[in-house]
Amino acid sequence: QVWLVESGGGLVQAGGSLRLSCAASGRTWTTNAVGWFRQSPGKEREFVAAIGWTAETTSYADSVKGRFTISRNNYKNTVYLQMNSLKPDDTAVYYCNTALDTIQASRGLTFDSWGQGTQVTVSS
Repeated sequence: QVWLVESGGGLVQAGGSLRLSCAASGRTWTTNAVGWFRQSPGKEREFVAAIGWTAETTSYADSVKGRFTISRNNYKNTVYLQMNSLKPDDTAVYYCNTALDTIQASRGLTFDSWGQGTQVTVSS
């Protein structure tokens, strides 16, 4: 079991930036891919981005390509999501989770329990 804690969310104006962090404790996750997901009120949780354990492989949802960048620091057991050019449609609770690889993450096939998430609100 890996415990995941998301942080870094907040309120930002459209066009602004935020950097989210996903910190892990418990079983090491260094061989797993890690994905970011988000859920807006009334909508299902959706895939945002994922990174392989070596950080050589990344995957992004079409809606965030060119604006979001995922990275990881395995020494710190932390994965980051840099979000630039934010839009009101990016407003959601953002979660992270582990997966076998980035393809599985993009399909929502995750391993661990969901954390509390971090709220991102983008005002117009």
